[in-house]
Amino acid sequence: MSVAFRRDSDEEHLEPTFELPIPPGPNLVTARGLARIRARVAELEDLMQGLHDENAVKAARRELRYWSTRQATARLMDKPDGSCVAFGCKVTFAMNGKQRTITIVGDDEADPAAGLLSFSAPLSRAMMNAEVADKLDFTGKPEAIEIIEIGIPAD
Repeated sequence: MSVAFRRDSDEEHLEPTFELPIPPGPNLVTARGLARIRARVAELEDLMQGLHDENAVKAARRELRYWSTRQATARLMDKPDGSCVAFGCKVTFAMNGKQRTITIVGDDEADPAAGLLSFSAPLSRAMMNAEVADKLDFTGKPEAIEIIEIGIPAD
């Protein structure tokens, strides 16, 4: 039968909905990050109670599956001691003649514009275990990063 005479259902033309991608590797979290994950799960569970639209329910369930998985796999890290760059540290460094400060956090807590950088980001990985005054190679440039200060953020 010719395709021109076949009636397609609306369902055949919908884009498939995939699960939200889970970042690879361990799910390391700060105490603040874990609290944010728990709050998001509770918020979505409350939201689900008042939803009636089928598409809204599907979208909320999809997001709830993501955050529930992140909560179940979260590994709360101990506070760092500040002796070297580690997960949870606040690091002030110089790169390309500019001084910046970042805090190394988990994937779900990361917000580069706010100075929260994921532990899995190349810049964070380059600085791990460095101490104050260390000069580190980065992006193929020798001594591209200088560690100025290492601190422990207040939660």
